[in-house]
Amino acid sequence: MAVETREYRAEARFQRVSPQKARLVLDLIKGRGVEEALTVAAFTKKRIAPVIHKLLTSAVDNAKYVAGEQGVDLDVDNLYVKMALANDGPRMKRIRPAPMGRAFRYQRRLTHIILSLAEREAADGLVTTVDEPKTAPTAVVEASLAAPKTVKKTGKKATKSA
Repeated sequence: MAVETREYRAEARFQRVSPQKARLVLDLIKGRGVEEALTVAAFTKKRIAPVIHKLLTSAVDNAKYVAGEQGVDLDVDNLYVKMALANDGPRMKRIRPAPMGRAFRYQRRLTHIILSLAEREAADGLVTTVDEPKTAPTAVVEASLAAPKTVKKTGKKATKSA
């Protein structure tokens, strides 16, 4: 029996930051609950962090709206960040003056950020923890525990005998 999970997404496209720098913040919030992810994004000292915070609140609002439209009961406290991606966008080609009248080309990178939220819930009938019954040790284990082991010292190496 497959448990159906709904995903709610939000996108921020053409952000003026490199994907590598955006992934630094996205890796901090990936897999966390929404409330904790909002706190982490609010207190991260990166230039892209406020954009990700705004995107996360947009994804939560999208989840509330879609759940209300479809008549689905949504618990916002159980939402977590299922997927956080920073993909390459188009690159802006720029020219920098170089010595002796030359010009060097460089690229300014843009990023498409995608956040996906899902609801974390425990399905009915699934076992979350397994309690193993404690069994008494068998006679073989008791016999091996009862027999004392002696160690004989002969020269360099110690040998064990039963």
